[in-house]
Amino acid sequence: MTEQQDYCLRGVSEDGSVKLWLAQTTNLCEEGRRRHDAWSVAAAALGRLLTAGVFFGLNLKGEGDSVTLRVNGDGPLGSLAVVAEPDGAVRGFVANPQVDIARRSDSKLDVGGAVGRGTLTVIKDMGFGEPYTGTVDLVSGEIGDDVTQYYLESEQTPAAVGLGVRIAPGGAVDAAGGFLLQVLPHADEKVIKQLEFNISNLLPISQMVANGLTLTEMADEVMLGVPWRELARAPLAYRCSCSQERLRGALLSLGYKQLKELWQEKEQAGEQTELVCRFCGEKYYFTPSELKEMVEELDKERFKRFAASLQNQIVSAVEQTQEDKN
Repeated sequence: MTEQQDYCLRGVSEDGSVKLWLAQTTNLCEEGRRRHDAWSVAAAALGRLLTAGVFFGLNLKGEGDSVTLRVNGDGPLGSLAVVAEPDGAVRGFVANPQVDIARRSDSKLDVGGAVGRGTLTVIKDMGFGEPYTGTVDLVSGEIGDDVTQYYLESEQTPAAVGLGVRIAPGGAVDAAGGFLLQVLPHADEKVIKQLEFNISNLLPISQMVANGLTLTEMADEVMLGVPWRELARAPLAYRCSCSQERLRGALLSLGYKQLKELWQEKEQAGEQTELVCRFCGEKYYFTPSELKEMVEELDKERFKRFAASLQNQIVSAVEQTQEDKN
C-alpha cells in the first residue's frame, strides 16, 4: 500500500560507507503543480527539482538555514527555483509553467529539452556571513543528472541521484519520488559495483511509488545485496514562508520615491495594490492608506538619516575649529 503522506527516509549501509536518502514526494509535487497551474513538462521539471531540494534541505543543520536550487536554462521553461528548509518544507516556481513541447522518441516527457542548456546553482544560507554558492553547467537538463554533477564538482562527493514525476492523463501528478546515494571514500569496490548494478536495473522511482512500494521496500531495491539500516524519517510538505508582513517588507524595499509614486497612483485610482507570491501564488492586498503609512515611515527614516548626517557635519566642523585654534 502506498504511504499517503510524503516522507523522506534516511539510511546507511551497515559498514557506514554508503549514505541513502529516499523520498516519496507525490503530494508536494502535485501541490506545486496546482499552485502554478503547470502543464505536464513544467510540472515534471518542477517536481524533480522540488524532490532534489528535499535532500539538500534535510542536510542542513540550523533551524533558520535554507538552501536554494536555481536552474537557469535557455529552453522554453526559462528559470526554475526551489527553496528547501531543514524541517522538510520546500517551495518553488517555474518561470513559464504553461509550456507544451513534443515528447521524446521514447514517449517520455522531454524535460531536458524544455530546460535546455544552462547552469544549476546551489545557494546555502546558514544564517551567518555570505551564503555558500556553487554553480555547475547542466549536463542534460533532466535535473537528476545535473544534481549528480553538482555533488561531484562542487562537493567532491560521488553520488547517484534518481528523480521521477509521473503525470496522469488529466495533468495531475499521481506519483513522484527520488533517491540520493552518496558513496564515501572507504567504500569497498564490490559494494560500489553492486550499487551500480542495482541502479542500472532499477524501475523508475515514480513507477515504484505508483506500484505502492513503501519507502523501506524501495530502499531494499536500491540497496539490494548491500546490508543497510534505517536512521530516521522526516515528513515533507510544500510550504511557503510568505506573509503579509514579508510582502510589506518587499514594498518598503522599493524605496521612498518609487513607493510614493505607487501610493499616489493607487490613491488617485481608488485601488488596492495586489502582490502575488512567486512561490505559492498567494495574493496579498494593501490599501492606499497602508501605502501612505509606509511612505510616511520611509520619510521619517530619511529625516533621521539627514539629521544624523547634519549632526556629524556639525561635530566635525567644531572639532576642526578647535584644532585650528590649538
